Amino acid sequence: MPTWVLIAVAVVAVVVKRFCGERVNARDLAGPPAVLVGLGVYGLVDVHLTAVDWAWLVAGSAVGLGLGVARGATVRVFTRDGVPWQRYTPWTLLVWAGSFAVSLALGLAASSAGTPADARPLTLSIGIGLLGEAIPIGVRLLRSAQQAGNKRRVLFGSVWAAGSVNRQP
Repeated sequence: MPTWVLIAVAVVAVVVKRFCGERVNARDLAGPPAVLVGLGVYGLVDVHLTAVDWAWLVAGSAVGLGLGVARGATVRVFTRDGVPWQRYTPWTLLVWAGSFAVSLALGLAASSAGTPADARPLTLSIGIGLLGEAIPIGVRLLRSAQQAGNKRRVLFGSVWAAGSVNRQP
């Protein structure tokens, strides 16, 4: 089975899970982006990159990070039973679709400029997008944790103080 099929299945599974709503903690927020970015960077180790390839890689990463931040801003963060949760909204799906279209267009432009696919690893692109998504979610969690006075509990998924973020499911 091609790698892109496995990645697509994993992304769909994450999107479905997050639309249903899931508990959120530092490990789940930062872990997948860190692993995917690490795999993407590792995939670049044996690739000879020209200056043009680097330019497309940096541009694609910046766009992916920005689109991830936009996507993260649409995610609903709330408490359930005193624990932080996140849930995708219809706006999140719209931004996902836009992100996909922009990334596809950027990839086609890079290919037409002569940048090989090996210089633009899919795992790196997805990882950077998820990292961008995690930034506004993490900021909201930390901000509400500071207000509640229990930063450690929020970050590691323990009890969350009543009244922080939004209490609606």
